[in-house]
Amino acid sequence: MSIKTLSSKVIYQNPWISLREDRIEHADGSPGLYSVIDRPDFAVVIPFDDNGFHLVEQYRYPIQRRSWEFPAGSFPAGKTGTAEEMAAAELAEETGFTAGTITKLGYLHCSNSLTAEGFHVFLATDLTSGTPHREVTEQDMRQQWFSRADVESMVRNGTITDGPTLAAYLLFTLQNK
Repeated sequence: MSIKTLSSKVIYQNPWISLREDRIEHADGSPGLYSVIDRPDFAVVIPFDDNGFHLVEQYRYPIQRRSWEFPAGSFPAGKTGTAEEMAAAELAEETGFTAGTITKLGYLHCSNSLTAEGFHVFLATDLTSGTPHREVTEQDMRQQWFSRADVESMVRNGTITDGPTLAAYLLFTLQNK
């Protein structure tokens, strides 16, 4: 089934996100409207060390609570590079770690009914500690190591609810049974 885009109009935009409305026509000729969020792809990094993971926790305004997650993010406006470079930069920025080995595990979409935004998942191993260089928006962030059993318990009891973190963990688990 194909959909034809008749028009597209940006209705909101700031440095991090834009929202557009697309008027469309379905295959049967009926009209429709899509609201689409445009954001750049990002990287999720799984810092794996001593059969456990380094997670970061920060306040997430939209859900009005703190959230445990794998380090993640995208390049700032005007900066470009490979997905692997983005992953290494986010790992260093949020945790201070550099990875001796960064392995790509996959690429996923986070909410394909609303956005084409996707994320690259990387496994970071052979970690060397350093000082985080967090952005102003990450000033409340903290980091902690958790065993694999702890992470799985946090998933089961609803402590970890971040979709990209859960999807990244699934990719990790499928490749590291």
